[in-house]
Amino acid sequence: MSNVLSNLCSRLSRLSGSPNLLGNQPTATPQPSDRGRWLKWGLPLVPLLLFGGGNVAAQLTGGARSTTVMLTQPVRRQTVTVTIAANGTIAAERSINLGPKTAGIVKALLVKEGDRVRQGQVIAFMDDADLQGQLMQRQGQLAQQQANLARLMAGNRPQDIAQAEAQLAERQAQLQMLRSGNRPQEIAQAVARSQQAQATLKQRESDYQRYQELFQDGAISAQTLDQKRTDYEVAQRQAIEAAQALALQRAGNRQEDIAQAIARVRQQQQAVALLKAGSRVEDIAQAKAQVQSARGDLRSIQTQLQDTKITAPFDGIVIKKYADVGSFVSPSVAGGSESASSSSILILASDRQEVVVNLAEAQIRNIRLNQPVSIQVDAFPGQQFRGQVARIAPKATVSQNVTSFEVYIAIDDANSSQLKAGMNVEAEFEIGQLASALLVPNAAIVRRADGEGVYILGADRNPIFRKIETGVTVEGSTEVKTGLQGNEQVLVSPPSNLDSGPKGFSILPKAPPAP
Repeated sequence: MSNVLSNLCSRLSRLSGSPNLLGNQPTATPQPSDRGRWLKWGLPLVPLLLFGGGNVAAQLTGGARSTTVMLTQPVRRQTVTVTIAANGTIAAERSINLGPKTAGIVKALLVKEGDRVRQGQVIAFMDDADLQGQLMQRQGQLAQQQANLARLMAGNRPQDIAQAEAQLAERQAQLQMLRSGNRPQEIAQAVARSQQAQATLKQRESDYQRYQELFQDGAISAQTLDQKRTDYEVAQRQAIEAAQALALQRAGNRQEDIAQAIARVRQQQQAVALLKAGSRVEDIAQAKAQVQSARGDLRSIQTQLQDTKITAPFDGIVIKKYADVGSFVSPSVAGGSESASSSSILILASDRQEVVVNLAEAQIRNIRLNQPVSIQVDAFPGQQFRGQVARIAPKATVSQNVTSFEVYIAIDDANSSQLKAGMNVEAEFEIGQLASALLVPNAAIVRRADGEGVYILGADRNPIFRKIETGVTVEGSTEVKTGLQGNEQVLVSPPSNLDSGPKGFSILPKAPPAP
């Protein structure tokens, strides 16, 4: 390094006696003040000569005692990798607010913050006292409906059929008796009762007439006569009733009684037939439907009881706990937002991490699934992680009138377990390569009124402005699409005394943004 500085200083000190590099005019011997001016130009050029690989062009004008030093660098061709950089954060691939399906009180909580759980592991129990009572009730209803169905399927018992047949036989005998009429013996008994009543009537009538004569003779009292008249009237009514009973016996049974007996016999015949045929198909189908409904009610209660056990839906870690035993919680909302803390038990996040970045609308067209990504984490400077695009949001988000898309990057690195959710990262997407691209330093690009361009050294070693069309920027260099051939020397830091036109020019402070 000291030798390079010594050679550079010697070279600059000898410029007063040598032809200039841009022309052949003689130079005057510099005064002490001129040496200070050379040192002022020379020292800043040292790092550029050492690291930029450029050339120095110097011009001395004797009459004006002015000196111009210009740094140049050749245009280079290179195959470069084009990337897009974006800032983002690390987040868990899955994160949910875990809570019950129905509101209730936490009966037991089996985990704490920081615990790792496996899929299906029981995390908490909800109070289920009310559901246990409903379970017993539904079990009883199901048993009742099943017994009713079994009775219908089995049909009627032989004893029931025999009893119905006996009742049928009894009614048929009654009908036959009505159709056959009264027996001769019964008619003879009615005749005898009628004749006896007539005889009694004649005797009572004779007694009554005799007592009337005795009463007229004053032999008996009026009271005795009244008694005999009453006996006569009673005997008269009994004789009439006996005659009517005899008439009924001789006439037989009424047709209405026979019809009624026939109806009773037919009714009993149908009852016997139903008992022998068994249950109707419709009744069995209805009983089956009732059993199915009771079974569904029981299953619903059993499911609700099962839901009182809060289990982990995936492998993960408990990152936040909101409830304790005795807390009243309600169903939580989807996602891992902490806004639902009042209605959830805890937040569960998956072990696997991913990177979430936002890309501008103009950049999203260059992103595809499984595209490789280089990741740098602020918490681990100098360490690089690898990943690939896992998902691209199907819908854009608009924030402060800026449209962007969320891109999710799966981290492939084996050391990703040391990353934590919320860490800031910078992701670099490889979107392609430029083969044999013409590159110039960003500092060489100037902007004039008529467009962008660079200054190159012409054949006479004088600066010439050349308009160019720029492309991507890679590591301090910018692609030149048109305007250069590839064999030019560009001025890295054009002197301010160059005529740049009526509007002048300005050196770009930094590279233009990547597309």
